Amino acid sequence: MYGMIHRAVRQMVFDELGEDAWLALEHKLGIGPTELLTGMVYDDALTIAIISEASARLNLSVDVCLFEFGRYWIKYAERGSLASIMNFTGQDLASFIENLDRLHLAVGAAMPGAVLPSFTTVSKTPGRLMVEYRSDRTGLEPFVLGLFDGLITRFGATGDVKIADRKANVIVFELQYQDGS
Repeated sequence: MYGMIHRAVRQMVFDELGEDAWLALEHKLGIGPTELLTGMVYDDALTIAIISEASARLNLSVDVCLFEFGRYWIKYAERGSLASIMNFTGQDLASFIENLDRLHLAVGAAMPGAVLPSFTTVSKTPGRLMVEYRSDRTGLEPFVLGLFDGLITRFGATGDVKIADRKANVIVFELQYQDGS
């Protein structure tokens, strides 16, 4: 995965447990600043090790940690260097999700070698989206659920996200929501 993900996990651990907890995590895994370079692509095994250790320190299962990290990622991205890209991606939940692949193109241009997922809205009705998620990576469904949940909150809505269908490397997520207005 990517250094920007590692940096966000670091910040989540800092926010929840403080710097000492992150430094202990770094020490245990034998990592340091070179594993936190934003635009670098790292082996997925390293990212999973970081998430697993963070989940243990946060006293969460890996799936719950991935979900909470997905929610956290939305807040982290919108207040950091990705804020302007996120603001241009869409002004409401449906348009933002419909433009996720464009957002990934912009991010991917800065990170040669990045393997990014794809999102396709397959059904859209008021208060309901069905979104296909395609990725060669497996096991990140809780993270994507958290991302969608975080986006619902970002756009001032309330709702629920669940997995509606799964096939090989395609997962269909169902988002049901009510706008906060």
